Order: sequence, then C-alpha cells, then structure tokens
Amino acid sequence: MAPLQMTLLKLCVCIFALVTTRTMSERKTRGWKAMPVEETCGYASCNPIKEGMVNVHLVPHSHDDLGWLITADQYYYRQVQYIIDSVVQELAGDPSKRFNFVEVGMFARWFREQDEEKRDLARGLINQGRLEFSQSGWVTNDEAVTHYNADIDHQTYGFEFMRNNVGPCGRARAGWQIDPFGHSREQYGFDALFFGRLDYQDKAKRVKTKTMEFVWRGSPNNLRQKADIFTGALYNDYGPPAGFCFDIFCSDPEIVDDPRLHDVNVNERVDAFLAAVQDQAKAYATSHLIMPMGSDYQYQAAHNWYKNLDKLIKYVNLRQETNGSCVNLLYSTPSCYAYQLYLTNRTWSTKEDDFFPYAHRAHTFWTGYFTSRPTLKFYIRNANTFLQVTE
Repeated sequence: MAPLQMTLLKLCVCIFALVTTRTMSERKTRGWKAMPVEETCGYASCNPIKEGMVNVHLVPHSHDDLGWLITADQYYYRQVQYIIDSVVQELAGDPSKRFNFVEVGMFARWFREQDEEKRDLARGLINQGRLEFSQSGWVTNDEAVTHYNADIDHQTYGFEFMRNNVGPCGRARAGWQIDPFGHSREQYGFDALFFGRLDYQDKAKRVKTKTMEFVWRGSPNNLRQKADIFTGALYNDYGPPAGFCFDIFCSDPEIVDDPRLHDVNVNERVDAFLAAVQDQAKAYATSHLIMPMGSDYQYQAAHNWYKNLDKLIKYVNLRQETNGSCVNLLYSTPSCYAYQLYLTNRTWSTKEDDFFPYAHRAHTFWTGYFTSRPTLKFYIRNANTFLQVTE
C-alpha cells in the first residue's frame, strides 16, 4: 500500500480511537469563574416569550466543520478555539444570552486543553441551558453516502464524550443538520430536527403553503409514530437575514445608536429587520419564528455579534411601546423554539420520503458526490469495518 494511502487509512481509524477518561466524579470547583452545576438545562431554562406577539427566536451559532478546505486540527487552532473562548466569556457575563454549538469533535479539542476552572465554567453554562449542544455528534455528518455504521458511531462517540465530561445536560434535544446536501428520513431520537438546505422547488412550494415545518415519518411502515420527528426547514439556509451579519469578517453595517455620533442608523436598521421578520412570517404557520444568527466559523470575536444583537433586541422590542409593534425578539436555541411550537398544540402536515436529490437552482443538482472520490470512500468503509471488529 502506498504511503499516502496508508496515512489516510490510519487517519480514518485514529479519528475514532480518541478516548477521554475524565469523568464527572473528577470535577473540582474552584475560583469565582466556576458556574453553578445544578442541572437547570432543558425547556425550563428557555428565555420567556411574550404572549400575543410574533416571537422571533434569535439563535447565535457557529457552523464548524471538522475539515473542509483545511484539516480539522488546522481549523481548530486557526479559528474554533477562539470561537469557544470568546463565546464562553460572553455567556458568562449575561444570563440572557444563548449559544448553539454542534460539533463535539471541536469542543472536545477545546475542553481537553482547559484547566479545571475553565472546564467548570463551560459545564455550568451547559447545565444552565445557556450553552446548548444540538445534535451532539462528533461531526455534522453527511446523510447521503455515509454507511449507517459510521453515522451511529460518530453520534455515539459525541454523546459519550458529553455524558462523561459534562453530564445529562450535554445531551442534545434537537438535531441541527444545517449543511448536508440532502436529508435522509432515518434520524435519531431527538424532540425536533432542523436543517438548512432544501431543494429550491420544494422550498418554494412549502413557503407558499406554510409547510416549512412538519412531522417527518422516519419509519411509517414499521416503527410508525415512534420514529416520527418534528422537522423544520430554515428560511435563510442557516444564516441571518440579508444585511444582518455582525461577524468581524462581515461587511454589513453595525447598529449605530448614539445620537452624538455621525451615521446613526438604528431606526433604518430596525425597519429593515422588521421587514425581514414580516417576509419570513409569510412562510410559517405560527407566531414563532427561528432566525439563525451566525454561519461558518463565526464568533471568533463573539462580542461583535452580541453587542449588535443586544441593540437589535432592545430597539425592536422598544417599538412595542412606541409604535405598537407586535414583534418580540429574544435569545433562544433550537430546542427552546421547538418547545414553543409544541405548546401551540397544532396539527402539522407530514412527510414520509427523503429530501434527495438536492438542487439549489434549476439544472444544478448536488449529486456528483454520490460517485466522486471512490478511493477515499473505500478507505473510510474499511476503517469503519476495522472499528466494528475491535469493538
């Protein structure tokens, strides 16, 4: 076997061989930065909504693939470690703030590098429901060409890391498959599932009929209702409304609200955001809307995002008193949003088949990866076989 091929094979095996030994019993609480460890996560930890309003659930998040244009380790050291550092600091300073994280493989790298004081801080934020993990898998997995064994293994490994190092609050209540190119109906035991990519014709129809959210029947002929999962397709893929990206690499205008300064734009920014809310509301069936506020490898300087989101929440909600607006913004998470939809007690449409193939515009189907890179896929399948044997 060629050296490069052997290296790839070893890499595939080693990805699954990383094992952490620290348990909850080894925790030590010291220092003023440590957060309370009481398990107040879950739906009781959600920020309150306002009845009779259109409640817009702002979900700060960062999509951090374990490898894309560079390796997972390179992404971690160049970007993701700063994302988690920055987000943890912001959340610790404000109980109302929330953040949604997914890729346990990245969080594990960060967690292993921290001292016990910083680990306790992260555990406390997770236990309070302020740092929420959706999916809780080692990665955000592709759903089209992976073998189900690899899918199960990566999800199990992510769950086990969170269980051993964080506790029950590290278990995901919602799935967050925002970037795969098509979706399979065979999912996990979540309370809800959200994804970003939807075939353009399917999306147009669902927007028109207000069926962007539905009950997906994963096994209609066998498991039946046991396999049903509430599912939502996100309106702007997985990013914010156009013009409202506040990351350090974005060029959208910040919210300027000091009347003593030039370029004050707070009113026009609020008007533009309310227009985006009105546009999205036409596609959804309830008075609750979910808006992801983030994108790929964002929040390296989380204060930029949160400072502008704080202003957006303040001035949009102020319109309730000054203009009679019925729009209410709040920091939220995918599971908190799903919980509010559950409380509406409405009947949803259903779907039984998969979301394949995916096309984002006419004559542009994302199907090439079904047959591309066969050698790499061969090594991955063989590595997964070795893993099953050793287990």
